[in-house]
Amino acid sequence: MKRPIKVLIIEDDSNIVELIQLYMDKIGFSSISASDGEEGLDLFFSESPDCILLDIMLPKMNGWEVCKTIRLEDKQVPIIMLTGKGETYDIINGLDIGADDYVVKPFDPNELTARVKTILRRTILSESDSDTLQFSNIVIHMKEYRILINNEEVLMAPKEMELFYYLAMNPNQVLTRQQLLDRVWGYEFNGDSRTVDVHIKRIRDKLAVHCADWSIATIRGVGYRFEVNSNA
Repeated sequence: MKRPIKVLIIEDDSNIVELIQLYMDKIGFSSISASDGEEGLDLFFSESPDCILLDIMLPKMNGWEVCKTIRLEDKQVPIIMLTGKGETYDIINGLDIGADDYVVKPFDPNELTARVKTILRRTILSESDSDTLQFSNIVIHMKEYRILINNEEVLMAPKEMELFYYLAMNPNQVLTRQQLLDRVWGYEFNGDSRTVDVHIKRIRDKLAVHCADWSIATIRGVGYRFEVNSNA
């Protein structure tokens, strides 16, 4: 990019905004901020940010509603949810509506910047990769972040798409959870392997009725394998 990477911070705590902006500036990223959901959407549409840091508990419109609205317009812009709640429901709900990652407050700003840099690699990948994978009735268009099964699109969150694509790039090979974390989430990711398990479950739920000549197998104690039948 010729211009600096632009990060949109949608957060109503001014101290957190100031801290994030300081660390974004340190790594050479520009940042803009909004203190409520409606203002955040206005900036999203007018400023075209490269990455969004989105608080859940916001005035006027909460983060979940903001995320849903953004995903109707743009399926690829990276969204990292910021939440003061660590409950599984908040995490799953955020991933369910299209968030790529989440950070629970209070967070280490160095970890947050690492997450931002890692997740932006996806944008670079989508701009440079033109690979299309096909197995029997499934076609994976990574550049467009689209999956077609029997010529019908199956909607996936960006991180689910990346994980499924990486598995499909290595058919019939066992990939450990750590390998998947390193490749899809990045080496700086400090979360545990259950992150992979949660995403695999969601992918399976979405593809369960479509599986024919391929499937995602669990290798107990190791990881996962994208299995393809010989006739696929």
